[in-house]
Amino acid sequence: MILILGVTASGKGRLAFELAKSLDAEIISIDSMKVYRRMDIGTAKPSIQDRRQVRYHLIDIIEPSDSFSVGAFHEEALQAISRIKKSGKRIIAVGGTALYIKALLYGLFEGPAADPQVREQLKQRQGIEGLMELYRELAAIDPVAAERIDPNDSKRIIRALEVYTITGKPISSFQKQWETHSEQAEPNLIDNWTIIGLRRERTETASRINKRVKKMILAGLVDEVKSLLDEEKPLSRQSRCAIGYAEIIQYLNGRMDLRDATELIKKNTRRLAKSQRTWFKTFRNVNWLDIHTDESDEQILIRARQLLSSIDS
Repeated sequence: MILILGVTASGKGRLAFELAKSLDAEIISIDSMKVYRRMDIGTAKPSIQDRRQVRYHLIDIIEPSDSFSVGAFHEEALQAISRIKKSGKRIIAVGGTALYIKALLYGLFEGPAADPQVREQLKQRQGIEGLMELYRELAAIDPVAAERIDPNDSKRIIRALEVYTITGKPISSFQKQWETHSEQAEPNLIDNWTIIGLRRERTETASRINKRVKKMILAGLVDEVKSLLDEEKPLSRQSRCAIGYAEIIQYLNGRMDLRDATELIKKNTRRLAKSQRTWFKTFRNVNWLDIHTDESDEQILIRARQLLSSIDS
């Protein structure tokens, strides 16, 4: 099985598609937002044309009003792997949601159980003090976790503070134990995957992100968000917080103009890329391809095929 990872806008989705066509493979999406139906433009889903040529799994599987967890992803991913194997095709997984990738490679993280009372208290504090104040508190008690978590990711910030409140230990310490335990207890799990990572210069990544966001706006992101807000069931907290959607919702609520919302999407996406980059540094056994600015999709595919051939030999 092949796993392709990289920060947002690195080109991993295009490589996965081209590689799947050349290898007669099916693709498993490792993306916490592509699971939502009708959230297409802002999540940069593969086009309908691409999905007619290659079968994708874990895209459009739940409603925007529903929540989705790493546990649900893990279960769905294992089922997809089983289905693809039975079909006799090869498997390519692709994405940038680091926690989901960890679960796929090492198994699930068994942290302390949720405490509804503690979580509700933290949510109340968020409403009164603001999310940034909670993030600053997290940075003080667990800088490792804060470096990995986007300042706008309320769900993960609250979870990290919840774990610290319950146990007195930072969530990063549990994650470290998780990695060590998983690698010792299930050494063959990660060995089932050949991992290819795409890397670009930070300035180029920023430029690609800015162009992608502009393209999303021109493609009708505002109308997509309006349509979602008009649905009978309200968006879940998770889908409302998705980058691209949260900012447009602020614009539609009159809190900022469209230009400022667009710039905020770019800024928050660049922050996401930074967080992903930090996570991926901790991953083992990644075969990194450093992509040059002028490389075409075809050239990147050729390099990936050559890499796979060298590993197989």
